[in-house]
Amino acid sequence: MIDYLKSSSTQNFFLLAGPCVIEGEEMALEIAERIIEVTTKLNIPYVFKGSYRKANRSRIDSFTGIGDIEALRILAKIRNTYKIPVVTDIHNAEEAAIAAEYVDILQIPAFLCRQTDLLVAAAKTGKFVNIKKGQFLSPEAMSFAVQKIRDTGNNQVAITERGTTFGYQDLIVDYRGIPEMQKCNCPVILDVTHSLQQPNQTAGVTGGRPELIETIARAGIAVGVDGLFIETHQNPAIAKSDGANMLKLDYIPRLLHNLTKIKETINQL
Repeated sequence: MIDYLKSSSTQNFFLLAGPCVIEGEEMALEIAERIIEVTTKLNIPYVFKGSYRKANRSRIDSFTGIGDIEALRILAKIRNTYKIPVVTDIHNAEEAAIAAEYVDILQIPAFLCRQTDLLVAAAKTGKFVNIKKGQFLSPEAMSFAVQKIRDTGNNQVAITERGTTFGYQDLIVDYRGIPEMQKCNCPVILDVTHSLQQPNQTAGVTGGRPELIETIARAGIAVGVDGLFIETHQNPAIAKSDGANMLKLDYIPRLLHNLTKIKETINQL
């Protein structure tokens, strides 16, 4: 998987992108197809992202999914139809082996990045493991999470930066953390959209600053992130999860084109 993400045939960043949660087959397939069209032209290694279930929601009446197996089968269909890797979140140790049957990368949510049994279970599947950095952790502390994966004999691991708690209702990206986490000798990804969340809103629905997506992504490319993570939807206004900080699908081509130009410039320095 690392060979795919950091192929010697491309000096571009890689991309994990897709909807926050799988809402249905048609919407997921359309998102995958449209992003593949752009990433193929721009020579960007692409991984389709979609949660099969959203276990961490502010309110009990929030949408969590269409059913675990149904959503996992949609992820597998995307993988098999378009011949691309897919990634999804897992939330407890028992889910690791189940999800591993359908996807290529198991993602550890930020709030759970210190859960040893979860990390070990994910690693023991032999799948690539993407660990999101907790909003409450320093970049240096992520080395211990990475080591938990490697201690199982699995060296396929990446870290994803997704912002650090900045007061009760905001996050901030400390770009000094990117090179610090790269000292772990694994890919470091910048989760652009979740870094723009505004959590703990009084309505019980997380807010966001999607107008800053390109700003955050440009800065990430400039400081040398290996990959980007972007959640996108055909119509974020009606998305069933995280609509406030997702990028509208129509904006993906222009964004990736601009970021590729920045990456080309960085490569020449």
